[in-house]
Parts: sequence; C-alpha cells; structure tokens
Amino acid sequence: MKQRGSVAERLLPLMRFFFGAEMPIEVKAWDGSRLGPKQGAARLVIRSPEALRRLLTAPNEVGLGRAYVAGELEIEGDIYAALNIRDTMENERQTDDLGMGVKGWLHALKSAADLRLVGRPPAPPPEEVGLGGPRHSLRRDARAVAHHYDVSNDFYRLVLGPTMTYSCAYFAHEGMGLDDAQVAKYDLICRKLGLRPGMRLLDIGCGWGGMVLHAARHYGVEAVGITISQRQHDLASRRVAAAGLGDRTQIRLQDYRQLRNESYEAISSIGMFEHVGRARLAEYFDLVVRLLEPGGRFLNHGITRRAGKSTPHKKTFATSFVFPDGELHEVGSVVSTMQQQRQLEVRDVESLREHYAKTLRFWVDNLESNWSQAVELSGPGRARIWRLYMAASALNFEAGRTYIHQVLAVRPDGRGDSGMPLTRGNWLKAHAPATGVLPGTKELV
Repeated sequence: MKQRGSVAERLLPLMRFFFGAEMPIEVKAWDGSRLGPKQGAARLVIRSPEALRRLLTAPNEVGLGRAYVAGELEIEGDIYAALNIRDTMENERQTDDLGMGVKGWLHALKSAADLRLVGRPPAPPPEEVGLGGPRHSLRRDARAVAHHYDVSNDFYRLVLGPTMTYSCAYFAHEGMGLDDAQVAKYDLICRKLGLRPGMRLLDIGCGWGGMVLHAARHYGVEAVGITISQRQHDLASRRVAAAGLGDRTQIRLQDYRQLRNESYEAISSIGMFEHVGRARLAEYFDLVVRLLEPGGRFLNHGITRRAGKSTPHKKTFATSFVFPDGELHEVGSVVSTMQQQRQLEVRDVESLREHYAKTLRFWVDNLESNWSQAVELSGPGRARIWRLYMAASALNFEAGRTYIHQVLAVRPDGRGDSGMPLTRGNWLKAHAPATGVLPGTKELV
C-alpha cells in the first residue's frame, strides 16, 4: 500500500504521462513504494532518480536503455512482458503529442520538479559507443565490429551454444533444438549454393567459422572465410585446425573491400550485410560480381526492415550500444540493387522471420540461465545490453516490425544459362551430403 508522500505517490503523474491512465506494469521506486498491478509477469524497479532523469531528457528507447545498462533501472520477471509496455507508451503518444495533453504534461513536470529530477542527466554509460571518422570507412567499420564482436569468445559461447553461430537458425521441423537448427541453416545455404566437391567458396563475414567448416567437411569445397574481428579470426582459425581442415579452409583477418584478383564459384554472406551501409550497397554487390565466376551463385542472408521512409542514422538503443553504424534495408531495395549490377540475377527470396524470433528466444534463455557467468565474462553493463537487445529483437520479429531474408542470386554465363534446376524442390535436393542426412552438431564444435 502506498504511503502518503512516498516516492511512488509523487511519481504517479509522471508514470501516467509515460504509460497512460492505466498502469500496464508494476513499478517499484527506490524507497520501496509501488505503483500499478501487483500480479503481473514483470516489474520495473527504479533504483535511482538518475533513471528518471535519463528518461525525461531522452523519453525513448535510448533513455530507457541508458538507465537499464547503468543498473539504475531493473527489469524483474519476464523481460518480454516488460518490453511489451513499449506498445502502450507508443499508443499513448499517438493519441496526443504530449501523451495526456497539456494538463498531463504540466502535472508530469510538477512531479519531476517535486522529486528534484529536473536538470542535466548523468553521463551516458561507458558501454555506449561513439565512433569518429567517415561512416563506413575501413577504420571506422573495424572499430564498430570490434565493439560488438570482440567482447569475449567465452561469453558468446555461453549465449550461442557450441555451434558459435551468431545468425538466424533454420528450424526445419517442429521440436528442433537450437544447435541442430543452426546446422540445418548452414546445410540449407550449401544446397541453395549448389556446392560440390572441389568448388571454391567465399564466406564474407565468417564469424567463428561455422559456415566454412560445414561446407568444407560435408560438401568437400575449398573455403575462404573473412572477418575483421580479431577474436573471431583467432578462434575460427583454431577450430579449422582442430577439425583437420587446414588444407582446404582458410580464415583471414580481412575486410571485403580488400579482396583483389580472386574468383569463387559460390559466395555466402550470413549476418554481415547489416554492417555494409546503404551508401555502399552498390559497391558491395559490384565486388561480389567481380569475385563470382560466371554460373556462380551468391546467397545474402541479412536482417531487413519494413518498407517506407528510413532514418539510417537515427540514434537508437541498437546503434548506441549494440551495432554502431548498423543499417537495415528493405528487401525490395536489396533485390533491385543486386539486379542493377546487371550481372546478378535474383532467383529466390525466402523470409525466415519466425525462425529468427525463435533463435533469439533460445539465446535469451541461454543468457538468463547463465547470468552470473555472463556478467563475470563481459561485465554487468554488457550482459544487460545483450539481454535487452535480444529480447526486444525477438518481439520485433514476432510482431513483423523486423524481417530477415535469404536472397539467392546467380551470375549467368554468357549464354544466359543460370545452371539452376527448374524447381526449388529440385535444387534444394541437389548435391546433398554423402550421408543423406543433416550432420550432427557435435562435428561442428
């Protein structure tokens, strides 16, 4: 029960400004007083007035993210239920630019002043990234990638599981676990690319080497994987050596723009495309054409956004803490830009939206189940970032706010022959591994 003069009681006008007249979630203030429903699946705990100062000066996901990463705001219980209040807040703001109108805004300001919240917010948490130099230059991209991927290989193993695969899995049948679904994803891509023994495969943004390991072992290709993350390069190289595949698999610390005078019969790019940037899309696909032999196939697996006006340089939680300079593209523009290269013919587009939502929920479960160890490996701020962004991303995919597509293209030979079987069913069956079944995940570790 609220005490008269408690922080919660004084916060009520401010909370109604953010959430509306009906509080969708319980809020616990730093003095122990509470607001809102007590039987919900989640609770917001405001540990410090600093959290509210951040929200008042940045009343959006950036302010919320800063408070959570700094530990000034806690999410107890079901994080998905807590994050769903975002829709409530958005609906309130759509009703009126000031949430509850001028009167509500004045009450909120009075509440903030009463609690001495008006003033400059605290400095951003140290985990918030700031990059200098030209956007998507070699040096700036290297810093952006290092910020995200060079956290801790042990931390990523905790979250991703033994496959060390940081991209959308493919749940080929009901009840499939995460590790098998990641192997199924690699196998799906190998079949779409039509891989056969002796072919040369380039994997752009190879991560910890999962794709090249799978393709070399089960399809007999000669594989080259490139990454600009030092820690990914080091671990992927060790995995290749441990698998005994060093004679036909190479891992390079190299930016895709540094590739010269090489040719491949197949090229894959899995979960790297988000780092390219719209201004460099044409350059990116032009490079693919120059590296791809006539008759070769290219598969681009990347997160995409809704159609409509985009604000690629807008400051968001993701660009501030997770993927600095990351940009998402609408799938139609991706296809159009590919085909504008004239030597790439798009042959297949497949959405895996529901698969990524499921993948992210597995990752969140892994993180929460090993929370103490994750904090020890990465620090509390980084662990909080990953929990928040992965849970929010799962909800975005489930709600259709974000998508992911595999786009398969071919560079036809001079006679216009793509080399593709006539039906999708036929080319998915073509060139299956000698085992005839999906390989076990233990072989990838």
